[in-house]
Amino acid sequence: MWIKERKTIIILLGILVIAGFFRLWQLDSIPPGLYPDEAINGNEALDILQQGKFKIFYPENNGREGLFIWLISLSFLIFGPSIWAIKIVPATFGILTVLGIYLLAKEMFSRNIALLSSFFSAISFWHINFSRIGFRAILVPFVLVFGFYFLFRGFRQKKILFFVISGIFFGLGFYTYISYRFVVLLLALILIFRWLPEKSKVKSRKPFLLSAFYFLLSIFVVALPIGIYFLLNPGDFFGRAAGVSILTAERPFYELGKSIILHLQMFIFYGDVNWRHNFAGSPQLLWPIGIFFLIGLIYSLYSWIKDSKFFPFCFLISWGAIMLLPGFLSSESIPHALRVIGVIPVAYIFAALGALWLFKKTKKFFKTKNQLIALYLCIFILFLSIAYAQFDKYFCQWAEKTEVEAAFSKNYVEIGNYLNSLPDDVQKYVIVNQSGVPVPYPDGIPMPSQTSMFIERTKFGKIRATYILPEEINKIKIDEKTVIIPLHNVQP
Repeated sequence: MWIKERKTIIILLGILVIAGFFRLWQLDSIPPGLYPDEAINGNEALDILQQGKFKIFYPENNGREGLFIWLISLSFLIFGPSIWAIKIVPATFGILTVLGIYLLAKEMFSRNIALLSSFFSAISFWHINFSRIGFRAILVPFVLVFGFYFLFRGFRQKKILFFVISGIFFGLGFYTYISYRFVVLLLALILIFRWLPEKSKVKSRKPFLLSAFYFLLSIFVVALPIGIYFLLNPGDFFGRAAGVSILTAERPFYELGKSIILHLQMFIFYGDVNWRHNFAGSPQLLWPIGIFFLIGLIYSLYSWIKDSKFFPFCFLISWGAIMLLPGFLSSESIPHALRVIGVIPVAYIFAALGALWLFKKTKKFFKTKNQLIALYLCIFILFLSIAYAQFDKYFCQWAEKTEVEAAFSKNYVEIGNYLNSLPDDVQKYVIVNQSGVPVPYPDGIPMPSQTSMFIERTKFGKIRATYILPEEINKIKIDEKTVIIPLHNVQP
């Protein structure tokens, strides 16, 4: 048993090393630039350190929950402000999520499923990409896998401590990303499913209710501050979601059907076309993993229908369906890989189930020792090829696309670096001739200016340039030491 455990630990450590490599290698330069949505997180993290402007919710830029910004401020405190210090936060949580997927899959199924799930997620373009971008959504799969792991461990070992830890994770989830809120539906289903067989058992009824009480109490206490904030500011609760909802469309039922179809097929046919989110248009899953995913999904549906009381398959299917709802209910930029980021862990658990099922069916035809060695060698080569294909897709093909440089506003970083190179006695004006959400709302400078502002602050701790709108150009005072830079270079 110890030898088997040691092998598992060695393999898991190898997978985590792979996950770390994919998320940390050339993090300072890939992806290039710094998108304004990332930059504003950095600017507000600097405000925490410089001015003590700590907020539970940041209403600028359509509203953002605060946890990710607090973590960036901690990173700045440790490493100093920089683009890398922003990206190390999602990279770290991306690596931890791979570990969490292993723990959850092992708790639910087996060691083999856990290792396969964690390996597929470690080399996943989808998860790697969001692990290297300063978007708060990367915290969603992290919270989900660890929250469910401790919850199911609590059910198995019947220890209140695990329910409390799980509740803390789920409570923190409300400070991450708007699509996370759909998890309340999944938690309600889990508690109902677990309660039904317990309600008729006198001995287990009270312990279950006590565990559920501590679990829900932990969520409530942790989430209470942001809950109070939303009660006082109900408009911020809906924020960006209201603007992209199918309910605002002229034909909501048509848009709903369209969105469902596009999001269901995104895994293996045609994915997100946004270069920030994906290799535009390619499936979210590499085709071999996509095949495993499809087999695993069908196998899970069959197993659930065959034995509706078998909880793991019911849970996985419910998880996938519920965390796809943020995509289903939106009508803008669909399919949208970021809004449905909460489905990433379950996608790779399905893929692991499919891969193991296929392996067991195939293994029957390999009876001798040499045949089995050949089979394992082929599997090793297949997995090595998949890992290399994902490396090539992200670091070679995707990273070198000019569309990616534009998607991450590399030119704004270059403007910021140029501003930093100018002496203090030079008057610097940046004409923000790009549209965007005003910061602060409603009379501030549009969002695109956030990137060069952040670059300035990383070197000098403050903004030295004057940022003006095109209609304010008459405010410029020109002398021999004046530099004027348009944010967007308009071609004649």
